[in-house]
Amino acid sequence: MRIFVTAGEASGDKLGAAFMRGVKQLHPEAEFRGIGGPLMEAEGLVSIFPMDEISIMGIVEILKEYRALKRRIRQTADAVLEWKPDVLVTIDLPEFSLRVNKLVKAASDIRVVHYVAPTVWAWRPGRAQKMVGVVDQVLALLPFEPPFMEAVGIPCDFVGHPVVMESVATAEQAAEWRGAQAAEGPLCLVLPGSRRSEVARLLPVFREVVERLAAQRPDLQFLLPAGRQVKTAVTEAVAGWSVPVQVIDPEDVSGKQAAFKAAHVALAASGTVSLELAAVGTPMVIAYDMSWLSRQVISRLLLVDTVTLVNLVSETREVPEFIGKDCVPEAIAEGVLKVLEAPGGQQAAMDLTMQRLGRDGEEPGLRAAKAVLNKL
Repeated sequence: MRIFVTAGEASGDKLGAAFMRGVKQLHPEAEFRGIGGPLMEAEGLVSIFPMDEISIMGIVEILKEYRALKRRIRQTADAVLEWKPDVLVTIDLPEFSLRVNKLVKAASDIRVVHYVAPTVWAWRPGRAQKMVGVVDQVLALLPFEPPFMEAVGIPCDFVGHPVVMESVATAEQAAEWRGAQAAEGPLCLVLPGSRRSEVARLLPVFREVVERLAAQRPDLQFLLPAGRQVKTAVTEAVAGWSVPVQVIDPEDVSGKQAAFKAAHVALAASGTVSLELAAVGTPMVIAYDMSWLSRQVISRLLLVDTVTLVNLVSETREVPEFIGKDCVPEAIAEGVLKVLEAPGGQQAAMDLTMQRLGRDGEEPGLRAAKAVLNKL
């Protein structure tokens, strides 16, 4: 069995690796080719080019990199067509994935699965219709997503979110780590994202937030678990901050897990990191911004009043967020302080989110593998 799998960012690399493990449980002889990061490579994938070359977010950012992105799209489609896999599984990153899928479908009858349903419930619902004839099946991470795809005739399976299966530190491990770090005051996680473009945009804002927080709470200590793709940029940036920030190396997995559990509050970019925080019960504030043009376009198309996954899955609005024009240091710092003073308000929403995403159920990677293989 041949499976071509593509991912373009850290979260997709996690999904891809779990999916590959699931496939190998069912079909140990399966072969994989495609695009992926270190986690997928550890499962046996040889990436045809570095994953971070297609990790681009935002309208302006995509336009700047359009020529290079177009070449990679063509290269990927050609590699799929040459290898003739039993199925092509593209993971998230729709700007890249759906263009590859379209080229593959135009030249072959290779089955195409897209893993991570597009957020048509949030904005641009017409994207679902555009996938008709380009994608044969969609795998959804969120329980409310399948009806949106099935409404246009595309089969969609809810396979659960991988965050519910990820290892988390125990309270004892967190306490031990905290003691080893000589951390005496409350801990604040600083999480500016895993994409180069978003880190470059958010770090200056987060720097001001950290400075404001330190001025009002001198006992507060700051931790920044760095993503693999942005480790160097983040480390160099925070070295020049007036407030000390401890950067946790991405290779120190146990250190990151312990920091997530030990933290009293987190300042995080919008994305799946909110679910990682919910998994360990760490209250959070979400902040995110994009280019002026991207902000103008998306704000006019947005169909929901929150973009935070914990809020959406739990059907609450417990997690405060500062998005777009509201992503300003003064307001964000005030929000962090309020959560730090009254952290218990988010607990029920975080617990409900984990339950609805499949906690205590079958591993999402195996569920995804079954969903794909059962339709071949």
